[in-house]
Amino acid sequence: MDRPIKKKVFTPQRIALAVGIVAFLIFAVRTVLNGSQSSLNVNREKITVSKVERGVFDEFIVVTGVVQPLKTYQLDAIEGGYVSQKLLDGGASVKKGDLILKLENQRLTMDFVNRETEMYRLINELENTRLRLRQDKFALRRTLSELDFQIQQAKADHERNGKLYADKVISQQEWERTKNTYERLSGQREIEIENQKFQEENSITQIKQLEGTLDRTKLNLSMMKDNLANLAVKAPVSGLLSRVDVEIGASITAGQNIGQIDDLNGFKMRVEVDEHYISRIFPGLEGSFEFNGASIKLVVSKVYPEVRNGRFDVDMTFEKIPEGIRRGQSVPVRLQLANPLKQPCSPRVVFSVTQVATGCMCSAKAV
Repeated sequence: MDRPIKKKVFTPQRIALAVGIVAFLIFAVRTVLNGSQSSLNVNREKITVSKVERGVFDEFIVVTGVVQPLKTYQLDAIEGGYVSQKLLDGGASVKKGDLILKLENQRLTMDFVNRETEMYRLINELENTRLRLRQDKFALRRTLSELDFQIQQAKADHERNGKLYADKVISQQEWERTKNTYERLSGQREIEIENQKFQEENSITQIKQLEGTLDRTKLNLSMMKDNLANLAVKAPVSGLLSRVDVEIGASITAGQNIGQIDDLNGFKMRVEVDEHYISRIFPGLEGSFEFNGASIKLVVSKVYPEVRNGRFDVDMTFEKIPEGIRRGQSVPVRLQLANPLKQPCSPRVVFSVTQVATGCMCSAKAV
C-alpha cells in the first residue's frame, strides 16, 4: 500500500544557502566596523617604530640641477659668407675684441667696390657742376662788361644824333637807327642777366641734389664698410668661448648661430621640474645641495612658464658660490615647496613615515 513521504525542512541546498548568508553578514559587519581602517602585509624586519614627537613638517622635492654661467652670450653671424680662417676653438678664454673667425663674401665686396666707384663719380660730377657755375658767372661778367661798353657807345651815338637830328643835319632814319641800336643793347643786357639768373638757380638746385645723393651714398658706403668689418667675428665680451660650431670652408648665412661665450663672473643652477608642481614654484623658494661635504643654499630667481615634455625650467642663484664648482656639473637639488613649519602632534595620532623618491613625507591617521 502507498504511504505519504514527508518533505525535509533542512535540505543540503537550504543549509548551504543559510551558511552563505551568515558568512556574508559576518563579513559585512566586520567591514562596517573596520571601514575606517586599512591593512597592509609588510615584512616585520622592514618596520621601524619610533617615538611620536613634535617636529618640523618639511615638504620638498628632489630634482636634478645643472650648473650654468650666470650670463651667456650667443655669437651670431651678422653677415653671411664662408669661413676663411678659424683662430680660436671652444674652451679658449677670450677678451673683448679678440678675433675668433674670418669670413669672406665676394658679393658684399663687389657691392662695396661698385658703391665706392659711384661715390667718386658723384664727387666728380658735383665738382664739375660747381666749376661750371663759377665759369658761368665769369662769362656773365665778361658779357655784361662787353654789353655795357657797347651800350655806352650806342647811347653816346644816340644822344649825338639826337642833337644833329634836331638841327636837321641828319635824317630821321639815321637817328632811328642809333636809337634802335641803343634800345636793343639795353634789352639784351636784361635778357643776359635773367638767363644767367636761371642758369645759376638751376646749377644751385643740381648741386643740392648731388650733395644729398652724395651724402646718402657716403652713409650707405659707411654701412657697407661696417658690414665688411662684421665679416671678422670678434668676441663681444670677455669670458670662456664654450663652443664654436663651424669649420674652415663652411658656408654660413646671416643670423646663423656659430658659438657661445660664457661670463665666468658668476653661476646659476638650472633645474627641471615636473609640470605637476608648476603652480607651487615661484621666485623666493629655497633649495640646497651637498657639495664637498657642505650644504650649499640656493634661491629660486626665475621660473620659465613654458612646459616641454611634461617639465619646465627653473633658475636658482647661489647664496655663496662654492669653490671648485664648474659649468656643466649636475647635482641633486633639494627644492623646498614651502617653508618648514612646526606642526603639533596629537597623542592620539599615530604617524607612519615613508621614504619616497621625492623626499620625506609624513602621513597621519586618527585611531
